[in-house]
Amino acid sequence: MSLRAWLATTMGVLALLTLMAATLLVVLTSVLDRSAETLGTAVEGIRVSEELEVGMLAHDRMVHEGPERLPRGPGGMTRFELEASLYRQIGELRRIASTEAEREQLDAVRADVDVYVSAQRDPGRAEREAGPALDDALNGLEQVIAINVERARLARLQAERWNDMADSAGVMLCGLLLLGVLIVSLLLRRVAFQPLRDISQAMRRFGEGSKRARAPEAGPAELRDMARTFNEMANSLAHQQEQQLAFLAGVAHELRNPLSALKLSTALSDRGRAQLTPERMERTLALVGRQVGRLDRMVGDLLDATRIEAGRLELRPEVRDACELTRDVVELYRSGDTGHVLRLEVPGWPVLVRVDPARLEQVLHNLISNALKYSPAGSTVEVAVRREQDAAVLCVTDQGIGISEEEKRLLFAPFQRAGNARQRAPGVGLGLSVARRIVEGHGGSLDVVSQPGHGSVFRVRLALTEVASRAEEGSGLASPPDTLH
Repeated sequence: MSLRAWLATTMGVLALLTLMAATLLVVLTSVLDRSAETLGTAVEGIRVSEELEVGMLAHDRMVHEGPERLPRGPGGMTRFELEASLYRQIGELRRIASTEAEREQLDAVRADVDVYVSAQRDPGRAEREAGPALDDALNGLEQVIAINVERARLARLQAERWNDMADSAGVMLCGLLLLGVLIVSLLLRRVAFQPLRDISQAMRRFGEGSKRARAPEAGPAELRDMARTFNEMANSLAHQQEQQLAFLAGVAHELRNPLSALKLSTALSDRGRAQLTPERMERTLALVGRQVGRLDRMVGDLLDATRIEAGRLELRPEVRDACELTRDVVELYRSGDTGHVLRLEVPGWPVLVRVDPARLEQVLHNLISNALKYSPAGSTVEVAVRREQDAAVLCVTDQGIGISEEEKRLLFAPFQRAGNARQRAPGVGLGLSVARRIVEGHGGSLDVVSQPGHGSVFRVRLALTEVASRAEEGSGLASPPDTLH
């Protein structure tokens, strides 16, 4: 599981608990609001009902004691104002009634009040109907009051029940939130912080010189990727260090051989020894020349590799004929005893490219020298210059040991040599790496086609200059290739 998914899940759970707490708070607030509203309505109904009872009793007292004894009712109202107030209060009770039973009871109270008021206005009916109607109206108001009291009690009980429920749910949610935070902290420490600490400690140990220090690939996917990347980097650095040590050992070995030969040659030419014959002196000087040339090529490759890695490879390009440059290099090898057949194939017209002549000759020297070293004695090495579309292609083909697909991947890497190459010829593995970087510095490419036991073909591809293209188009000729043996 990735750290992002784990954090998203954790935050989602915590957000869900928070949302539940907020929802509970909203529901509790709504219930308490409704309960408070119900309580307010019930209290208002009780108050108006009691005022209506007081008003009816006051009206009955005014009627029986006469206007001389009690000319005014509650609030200084007259009898007729008090009657109108009774009806207004009944209408107010009807408006705030919440149940159909309460409304029917109020309708019955109104009917009793109508009977009572009409009977009080008729002296013949007053004694017979007013009293029972007043009692019925008062009894009805008591029932209305009882209904409102019961409604207030139920609202209070509901509010208390919801309050208790909210308290329990709040305590539970707070506990869950605290537990969730605790679990998240512990898991975050185990899932994220511990792997990060392990990676940091591995980096610190590696930086202090422990080249075997590696980070455990544990925890979320991101941290595993980080640990894997660090381990790959550490393996790469360790491999590079091994390569550097192997390179130093190879350089020391390659330097020892020429130096040993030079030392032996110097010892042979010592004045105290027997007189040297001209033939022996010639062989000695030839040996010294070959060893010095070998040292010079080795030092030159090292210097070129250093300049390339530092980004200071200097090129002095000029327009030159690739055929002429190739012919000069081949002739130089043909002038010596290589023990091979060198075949040159070039077209009969110039193939102009913009290159540094010395650097291109260095590339050709490297390719031809390798072809001669890794080919059996008496075999043929072909060097050809061709034009393919808008590019000049320089090919060096040998009949040597060949290169496997696995070895091709490291063929142009610095300080890398195939196993069979190390056995066949000395070297430190810089020539092809330097050659490719020189060709790439000219905007070209160097690749190889090879199979073990079937030889190799190295191709240098360079862009043709516009001068070459116009010259060939203007000539319209296709001369036969020039072949040298």
